[in-house]
Amino acid sequence: MDNLVERFKKLDTTCVSDAMDKIGIECSAYGVKPVRFGWKICGRAFTVHYAPCGAVKGNVGDFLDDVEPGQVVVIDNAGRDNCTVWGDIMAKTAGKMGIAGTVIDGVCRDIPAVLACDYPIYSKGYYMRTGKDRVYVDGVNVPVTLSDIPVYPGDIILGDDSGVIVVPQKRGEEVAQIAEDIDRKEQEILKLVEEGHSLKEARATTGYHHLQTKIQ
Repeated sequence: MDNLVERFKKLDTTCVSDAMDKIGIECSAYGVKPVRFGWKICGRAFTVHYAPCGAVKGNVGDFLDDVEPGQVVVIDNAGRDNCTVWGDIMAKTAGKMGIAGTVIDGVCRDIPAVLACDYPIYSKGYYMRTGKDRVYVDGVNVPVTLSDIPVYPGDIILGDDSGVIVVPQKRGEEVAQIAEDIDRKEQEILKLVEEGHSLKEARATTGYHHLQTKIQ
């Protein structure tokens, strides 16, 4: 069991995003959203980089056989929205393999089938046009970017209804501790309000307005 991943599974992206702000690291994958609300993913990144086809056509999805259960597939398709790199066959196969989910800097397709198999996908949209003969995999488990956020193999990927964030594996323990503290203080605010305190009082008591302030 990956204890650090298990800790992040108990958190949401907002607490972790605030924690990353506190240590001055950009982590939020702008524009990447769940295809359907209600999913949550958390796992180590298995990264995939795509490039435009030229004389070399290459393949578009054979890397899937190498992904481990519990990992999150992170695909860097440079934000392309004119061709897809993930569809129903890959979603059904990934779900059967126990892969945690897929995050795409680009688009996916076959939405009815994806929803039917309940495999979590986060992307910048969806479009029916195939990526075959348009893009190909030119790197696996290499550094990639997700909406300009660097992603390295083994980084922690957390996604929920609010979006997707990337936690560098070397800072994972530090981020988890800060995020857990933020989560505790936010729960304390809710408790104080329930007990009759004003929101202003509750926030002042917990130092709410500075929970995400960058450490100097």
